[in-house]
Parts: sequence; C-alpha cells; structure tokens
Amino acid sequence: MIERREFLKSAALGAAGLLSQRALGAEASKRPNVLFIAIDDLNHWVGYLGRNPQTKTPNIDKLAARGVWFTRSYCPAPVCNPSRAALMSGLRPYSSGVYNNNNDWRRVIGEDKPMTTTFRKAGYYVCGAGKIYHESFRRRSEWDDYLESAGRDPEPTGDTGVGGIRFAPLDCNDEDLREWKITQYGIDFLQKKQDKPFFLAIGLHKPHMPWNVPRKYYDMHPVSGVNLPPYQEDDLNDLPAAGVRVARPEGDHAAILKSGRWKDAIQGYLAAISYCDAMVGRLLDAFDKSAYRDNTIICFWSDHGWHLGEKHHWRKFTLWEEATRAPHIWVVPGLTQANRRCDRTVDFMSMYPTLCDLCDIPVPPHVQGKSIRSLLTDASAPWELPAITTYQFMNHTVRTEDWRYIRYRDGGEELYHGTKDEYEWTNLASYTEHAAKKAELAKWMPTENKPDIGGDVLQGLEEGMPLTKEQRQAKKAKRAAKKKAKQ
Repeated sequence: MIERREFLKSAALGAAGLLSQRALGAEASKRPNVLFIAIDDLNHWVGYLGRNPQTKTPNIDKLAARGVWFTRSYCPAPVCNPSRAALMSGLRPYSSGVYNNNNDWRRVIGEDKPMTTTFRKAGYYVCGAGKIYHESFRRRSEWDDYLESAGRDPEPTGDTGVGGIRFAPLDCNDEDLREWKITQYGIDFLQKKQDKPFFLAIGLHKPHMPWNVPRKYYDMHPVSGVNLPPYQEDDLNDLPAAGVRVARPEGDHAAILKSGRWKDAIQGYLAAISYCDAMVGRLLDAFDKSAYRDNTIICFWSDHGWHLGEKHHWRKFTLWEEATRAPHIWVVPGLTQANRRCDRTVDFMSMYPTLCDLCDIPVPPHVQGKSIRSLLTDASAPWELPAITTYQFMNHTVRTEDWRYIRYRDGGEELYHGTKDEYEWTNLASYTEHAAKKAELAKWMPTENKPDIGGDVLQGLEEGMPLTKEQRQAKKAKRAAKKKAKQ
C-alpha cells in the first residue's frame, strides 16, 4: 500500500517550476481545468488495489497517492463502445439502446448530450487525443481540437500469441507506438499558455490487445515469476445456461490450456500494463512541471476490466467482477486529501455529474448518475446507490459493497457474496435463505430496456472480440466476395 511519505515525495515534483508559469496558469480562469485520463481494457491489476501483486504500476500508484481512489468502481458496460458512450453522454445503455461495438451512438445521442459539449457551452476549451470514444464513432464537432490519428503500431514477427489472444514483445522503442504520440499531445498542450479553462482528454489504447509492446516491458515480468489467477475447474457448474455461454466464446480458455501458454499470455498483459503506466508517468511528469498543476482536476478511469482465465473466460464481455471492476482515481485541488481509500460502490455514470459539480456547471437534466463530490470530500460518507452494469440487451448486474446480483435476459440468475467470495465461485441465487437479499437487489434492475439500435454487424469489431453467429456468417460472406472479385 502507498505510504503518505511516498505521496509527499510525488507531490513535490515540479515544485521548482517557474513562478511565472504558475501565474500564467492562474490567468486562464479561476474555474478548475480538467485532465481526463482514459485507459483501455485496464482491469483491477494496478498496484494500489492489491488484486495482483505481480503488476508494476508505479506512476498510477503515485497518482492514487495524491487523491481519492475507489476500491469498488464499476463500468456501465463491459464493452468499449457502450461503456464510453454511456459515461460520456450520461445515458445508460438501457436508456440509449447502445449495447454493442457496432452501435453508432451518434444516431441516438444528440450533440447536445455529451459532457464535451456541456463543457464547451460553459466556456471551456475542449481537446483530446487517443481513445475517448470507441474509435469507430467520434463526432468531431464536440471538440475544439482532437488528434484524429496517431498512426499504427509496429507488427511483431513470428509468434503472435494463441488464437484470438494476441501478444508478442516488440524490438522497438517506446516512441514507436502510437501511445507515445497521444501522450505527447497532452504534454505539448500543458506546456502552452491557455487563455480559457480547459478540458484535456487523453485516451491510451494499451493494455487493449494486441499486447505488443517493447521487449523491455516483457523483461520486467519474466514468465518464470508469473502466477496464475485463482481458478476453479468446476467454476461453471452452478451457473445458468446464459452464464456458461458468456464464459466460453470462441473457446479462448480451452485454446490457452491446450497451448500450455497461460503464463505467457498473462506476461503479455502485465507488460502492456507496464507500458501504459510509463506513458501515464510521462504525462503526469509534464503536468507537474506545468502552470496548471494547482488548478486542475484529474479524473482517471478505465472503460472496464478484463478476464485472464478467471471463470474459464478471457477478455471482457461478462457481468462478473473481473470484467466490470476498473480503476478510478480523483485528484481535486483544495478538496481531496492525499491517499484516501474509498470503499463505497460507485459506477462511472457518476463522472459526468461530478465533473459538472466540481466545475460549477449545471448538470443537464438527461444525465443519469449522481455526483460523488461528498465521497471526494469524505471517503467514508454515506452512499446508498449500487453500481449497475449492462451487457447487451436485458442482461444486468447490480453490485453493492457486499453483494452482486446478475439477471440475464432469459431469467437466469447469479448471486454472490462479494466480500466472502471475492472470486465469485459460489452462485447463491438458488439458496432459499438468500431469497430476500435477491429480491432487495432486484429492485435496482432496470424496468425499461430500449431495443438495440442495430448497425453493420461487422462495424466496430475489436481485436479478438467474440463474434455472434450472424457476424461469423457475415465475415465468411465478405471473404468469399473478396475471393470472387480477385478471380
């Protein structure tokens, strides 16, 4: 765990910066700026959370030491596009109909809804780089400036992983990956004079697959020292049919076991996390030397978690802890204290209203979520709301401090005691002694679910994403058409 002395050491960075720079930052506005840091596919394997002691995230840990960090923070959806569309727009997936990566959220979420628009209307300069929205869908008019493309990463030669689980060390430098350019955008921005309060969004792709990063990050996590996550062979035996289907798309886990490369895959994920952490460190170093350190809110988050074999599953796309829990850190000058752990359960729908609250901007009436300002002021303050996560149409989970309840579209149920069964091995949904608890949690389930807005079945697919039968057929037809066209 991070000690206070480490925080003080971290907080001292940049203290020797030019006084004129500090004054320059104060000139822009008395309103706080926002540094919005988004990470792709980063689960709870970060040092300060203690879930996996093998992970190495010194820079993210230092950030946590500067403010309030949540132990129970959850995504609105365990899929990139719907999760990001929800937290950016303030509309939950079941209220917008955006459930999948092929759903073009711009069709149903007007330009007046996203937090970027709200901040622009309030007089903020809104800019960004990297992955904030799912990259298939972005609305350029929401931004004053945006780095549209940072290029493509180098491709590995030879071994590239196991099936759809792709990982390989690269013989290249940090700056050869697009994360470097994305981070540099933020660094360059922070070095310039800004005449208006700003909302700067930086979205890093790693540790999204493929886990292809410079070899030195693989060397930080030798396979000989990698431990497998807690795992039970019979873990799926007490699940409803829908849960079993969710656990085994594309036969990922079976392929990993057959290859004997489970530890190699984990090494790849750990390496990608460490590379991401290094880029976060670059950005924060520049921030600490900038004119804006003392009047800028930092909001750090990941769009969802990731499985690495737990419950026989790989990737996200589930309603279990590994896919729904993700890091969340707030640093608010003049409000948050150093290294404050908050054990209240929150979901990322709180980001939009909280940022508005902190920046003295009225919260738009459509926003679903509640400001967590009270928790940033006092991490032990009362908080009654659970976290709600939705996966595709009418599959939801309700998470409280002690319990998780899952209900699938076909009526299948799961119930876990989150504090006594942290790896969710024992499904209590059929136990009569827990019927009252299940009924209590069920009251939080959405009662209205908008239908999926649809879209091109092959649009918005991620690397290694499990495909539906319709998507597999469409890909097969597309390949056949290409082959015929070449003849």
